[in-house]
This record gives sequence, C-alpha cells and structure tokens, in this order.
Amino acid sequence: MKKKHQIIEYALIIFLSCTAFLPILTLIFNSFKGPKELATNPFLFPKDFILDNFPKAWKIGGYGTTVPNTLFLVICTVIFTFVFAGFAAYALSRSKDRWSNVVLGYLFVQATIPIYLFLIPLYFLWNKLGLVNSLFGLSIIYTATNFTFSIFLLRSYLIKIPVEFEEAARIDGCSELQTFFRVIMPISWPAFLTIGLIVSLNVWNEFILASIFLNDPDLYTVSISFWKFSARSGRDWGLTNAGALMMILPIIILFLIFQRKFIEGLTQGGTKG
Repeated sequence: MKKKHQIIEYALIIFLSCTAFLPILTLIFNSFKGPKELATNPFLFPKDFILDNFPKAWKIGGYGTTVPNTLFLVICTVIFTFVFAGFAAYALSRSKDRWSNVVLGYLFVQATIPIYLFLIPLYFLWNKLGLVNSLFGLSIIYTATNFTFSIFLLRSYLIKIPVEFEEAARIDGCSELQTFFRVIMPISWPAFLTIGLIVSLNVWNEFILASIFLNDPDLYTVSISFWKFSARSGRDWGLTNAGALMMILPIIILFLIFQRKFIEGLTQGGTKG
C-alpha cells in the first residue's frame, strides 16, 4: 500500500514538473529557430540553430538600456525593503503592546487593497514631487507594494529568535541599530534572502506601474522593452522567443543559485509564526 502511494506521488511530481518545464523548454527551442521552421516545427528540437536571434533581439529590444535600468530598480527596491520592512518586522516581533496587533491588522487590510485603485492620485502626487520619469521614484512605489508581505514573512521568522541574543549584544555595548544589523540580520538571513528573491522577481517582471510612471525611452524597464519589441517584431517568433528568454533567464539563474535558501526561508518563516 505504501509503495502504491509512492508511485502515485512520483507520478504526480513528474506530471507537475513536465507541466512547468515544457513551456520553458519550448521557449528555449523556439528562440533558436527562424520563421519558416517555427511554422512547421513549433515544439520540437531545432534543426538549424540560428544564433543571430539573440544579438538582433538584444539590439532591437534595447536591452542594453533597459537591463541596467531594471537592475537599478531591483537593487534599490531590495535595499529599501530590507531596511524598512526589516525594522518594522523586528519592532512588531518584539513588541508586547496591544497596538502592535492593531498595526498588523491595518497592514493585513491594506494588503487586500490593490494599488491600482490609487493610481490617479498617486500619479498626480508623483508628478508634483518630480518623481515621474524617475527610477528612484518608481522604486519607492515598488517598495510600498512589497512592504506588507515582507513584514509578515520577516516577522514570522524573527518572532521565534531568542531575545537572549539581543540582550547579550546590548550588554556588549551594541545600540539597537548595531543589534539589528550585526545580530538579527545574520541569524535571519534565509528570510531576508527569500524576501530579496521575491521582491526581485516582482520588480523584474512588473509592467503596469513602469509603463505609467516611465515615459522616457531611456528609462524603460525590461518588461516595457519586451512589450514594445514583441509588438514590432510579433511576426518573427524566433526573435520574440529570444527576447523573452533573455528577459526571464536572469531570474531563473538567480533562483537556481539560491533555491535552497529560498525554500528554507519560506518553510521556516511559515513554521515560526
């Protein structure tokens, strides 16, 4: 009976793995094909590898400009999230005041309200502050959109860290900031790494906010450049697939490198609340 259950589990895992991996494998295959081969062979291994698709897609899509812009947004947003969400999660995990529950309730309600309801007043405010067409201004919005989730995940991880670590640091003369950066962050690094990966993925793929708050082509992100590129080169699916592969490849590599820490941060964050 146990063996039968294992067979069913393995079969289900293989099916789900194929469901997830086959579209990516098809994308990789098609990125090396020309229009004629794509019309006759859209799913199988390419017969003739066309390597020119990648430099052409890179140039036409303007990835040389949009990739650095997106990397800047990712780095700024991750740093802001680490600092501000980390401070908030640390304070909420240590607070015994009843108002901390009120704050958590407010954050939970706020997380259910989509930011798109506030786009018009937010755009006018950002325009008045001179933050439209500003990567820094957009990174502030991205930090706000990822703030609540980051707080809840970090708090669930921090709440079970023994306070004796902090007390020992304070006895050694550390301030609250030094305690946070030298004691709490190193201990809870898997949770911060998980937050960093999730925020990076969200920022890298985000399209709507970037297309609204960035109108200068020199400030476009990867998602905007791919959208405009696919609109211009939509009939050449080889180029389009090559552009899509270059867009998702950095995130895939990043996840494969840190996947163990990512899973550790999610599972421990879920069991430590």
